[in-house]
Amino acid sequence: MNTSGNKGMIAAGLLLAAGLVWGGWQVGQGLERFRTGERTVTVKGLAEMNAPADYASWSLTFRRAGDVFNEVQQTLSTDRDKVLVFLRGLGFSADEIEVRPLQVQDVFAREYVSPDQPFRYTGQGQVIVKSSRVDAVANAALAIDPLIQQGLVVEVGSGPQYQLRAFNEAKAPLLAEATRNAQEQATRFAGDAGASLGRLQKANQGVIQIFGESADFDDSSSRIKRLRVVSTFEYQLD
Repeated sequence: MNTSGNKGMIAAGLLLAAGLVWGGWQVGQGLERFRTGERTVTVKGLAEMNAPADYASWSLTFRRAGDVFNEVQQTLSTDRDKVLVFLRGLGFSADEIEVRPLQVQDVFAREYVSPDQPFRYTGQGQVIVKSSRVDAVANAALAIDPLIQQGLVVEVGSGPQYQLRAFNEAKAPLLAEATRNAQEQATRFAGDAGASLGRLQKANQGVIQIFGESADFDDSSSRIKRLRVVSTFEYQLD
């Protein structure tokens, strides 16, 4: 993995979310709590950034059915060979390809069987691509027509799944931005109140959350990950 490249993309993707959250926006934007007697102010700093996924996995599942066990198993084995030829032709190495064992089941051996079950045996095979070459995986998922034309019954599911593994590299700048935003707001409030910002009393860096590009949850199908943190700080007012 190109660590320096990821750092560059992360730095470039940093979206400064100036302003603070909570407090109902009542006394200065972002003010959460002001204690007159103790002369302290508590604020919450928000920071967000977008970062591209740096790892992808794609599962190709193929199925067969029939009345003869050996025929189903052999057909699945042939299908698996075709999938491997397809992936290798796209440039994927052995280290990027995981081959799962074939599975064939005797449907009639189940406790409950539908009376109109057309085949006695059903089976499936699975080949999984795992790679830090995110673009290559995404492009492969869009190029499976040759496999279908060869007669494979391919179950592509929801497509590639994307991850951000360089999370720790994004953590430091994100927390630093949340801290800076909170301090700016606290300083502004202190000035408006005729005071100066004193020492930091308490700090809670909060939890970094990962979302999809357009969803409020970690959508694994999204190639762009949105990171967000809300940190809490309590300052003394002098």
